[in-house]
Amino acid sequence: MEEKKLDINSIIGFVLIFGILIFMFYQNQPTPEELEAQKAEQAKIEAEAKAKETEVPKVLEEEAPATINLQDSVAVASYKSSVGAFGFTAASEGTSVLENEVLYLEVANKGGQIVEAKMKNFVTYDSVPVYLVKDANADFGINFSTNDNRVLSTKDLFFEPSLTKSGDNQVLSMKAKVDNNRFLEYRYEMKPNDYLVDFTIRSQGLNGVINSSRPIDLEWNLKGIRHGKSVKYENRYTRLTYNHEDDKISKLSEASELDEETEEDIKWLSYRQHFFSSILATDKHFKSAALSSKNLVEEESKETLFTKEYATKAPLELQGGELSQNMHWYYGPTDVKILDDYKDLGLVESIPFGWGIFGWINRFVFTPFYDFLSSFLPFGIAIIVMTILVRLALSPVTYKSYLSQAKMKVLKPEITELNEKYKDNAMKKQQETMKLYNKAGVSPMSGCIPALLQLPIFYALFMFFPTSFALRQKSFLWAEDLASYDSIFEWSTNIPVISSFYGNHVSLFPILASVAIFFYMTMTTGQSMQMQQQPGMPNMKFIMYLSPLIMLIFFNNYASGLSLYYFISNLITIFIMLAIKNYILDEDKIHAQIQENKKKPKKENKFQKKMREMMEQAEAQKKAGKR
Repeated sequence: MEEKKLDINSIIGFVLIFGILIFMFYQNQPTPEELEAQKAEQAKIEAEAKAKETEVPKVLEEEAPATINLQDSVAVASYKSSVGAFGFTAASEGTSVLENEVLYLEVANKGGQIVEAKMKNFVTYDSVPVYLVKDANADFGINFSTNDNRVLSTKDLFFEPSLTKSGDNQVLSMKAKVDNNRFLEYRYEMKPNDYLVDFTIRSQGLNGVINSSRPIDLEWNLKGIRHGKSVKYENRYTRLTYNHEDDKISKLSEASELDEETEEDIKWLSYRQHFFSSILATDKHFKSAALSSKNLVEEESKETLFTKEYATKAPLELQGGELSQNMHWYYGPTDVKILDDYKDLGLVESIPFGWGIFGWINRFVFTPFYDFLSSFLPFGIAIIVMTILVRLALSPVTYKSYLSQAKMKVLKPEITELNEKYKDNAMKKQQETMKLYNKAGVSPMSGCIPALLQLPIFYALFMFFPTSFALRQKSFLWAEDLASYDSIFEWSTNIPVISSFYGNHVSLFPILASVAIFFYMTMTTGQSMQMQQQPGMPNMKFIMYLSPLIMLIFFNNYASGLSLYYFISNLITIFIMLAIKNYILDEDKIHAQIQENKKKPKKENKFQKKMREMMEQAEAQKKAGKR
């Protein structure tokens, strides 16, 4: 009777929780006036963003490279002397601009390289425009030797710019000249409304200038600029990813202080910065490349400006004594809908969907499904609807799992009797327990198999939320950004241990998810705890309290969308299990069915027969040893 009261109370409690949640959703729907206010706020954010564009962090200012004083004739003469034949190009500081609807690039005369790459339609968590390259956080160049024994880097050469049009495309030619007919050229071509910029390196007439017997190396270095509210969370999804050896996708470590690899047959390199990426792809693969990734994040701090420091060094080959390499720069969102447009390059594979079947489910099931739902529903509601539909689709698996638990509960008195009868003989107790399961038609593994079947779904969803660009800076209820944590309380004081593991804020969705998990664990592990604890088995009561605690601490800095999913998922699962327990399953019928099964002759399968023979053999050896 007490158990029935507990079930009714649980049902009432969860109905109240669900009702409160629905009421909150209804209450938080924006009115027309609030929508207008949101538009005004967005306009204000954009205005502030433009105002902050000129702000330069002090740390970055200190790292800006020294420039040549072009008014100093001695300095200019020294430069021309150091670069030898390439001194023909006038030493002229300045930049050229390539710009379309989505991307703004500045290319410097010195080095001919991109010195600023700005996303025109995106801002960071503090309303500053998203920069992938700014204030000397990146450099690109080619190191080579000349026939007059100079070792040069294009980073130190001055290039002569020429900006033209090719149809609707903008073409920027940067030439480091030996004379008017001999030069090293970087050619950039930007298309309208496109994040991909074609990039060509070629030389003309330099077969007598470049020393072909010495190595020619391409170098690309970049420090990832922080864009997210939680730098540790952002850093977790910031990695150097590369395509090599016939479209094999590999990554350097996201956690170790320094990771280095030398790989062959490189098709593209992605310096991923969570939701934004800087990618260099080449039509003619690099034969090899030395790659490195250095972790720059030590702790959660608002003062941290960078996440990781990437470096690539790849040898280039001359063709007929000349350089010719067709490549592509991608500066843009790590968004499946955008990257999937570049199928010939395969850039979409740089997104961390997950490995194997998990990644396949994430990419081809959940990503398009969520895009469909969010096309007509608010982003938070779309998460809830998707979660409900997933849980309903998995309800037959939940039913099988709970049915197995119910059968084990019915057999509890008989198992307890066997435990008492053979408490001094573990082998015999195991044999008799297996016989009981076999006669009753119950398998202890039948409860585990349904849970294993759900793992691909759970892991795919675990990877979906951190990698879904669609959630970035989308608000829901109190969460300002579903791709970041939903802070309801913050403090500035750094508290040892607590700040390292938990952070300097409290997120609400992880708390709700932890409460839901606790109730769920109470229901699922409660029956296991009713069974006598077997030697060597995990303490289920400990697990019941540990799981919500892990959720509470670990997910405090995670995306609020992920915590919202876990909260709704466990809430729905609890309702389903209560419905199964109280309205679908009948323990008396289950008990009667088990008794009927015991009367029927049971034929052992090969596995059961083998296990029985092994146990009997072990028991016989044990008895023989005692004689």
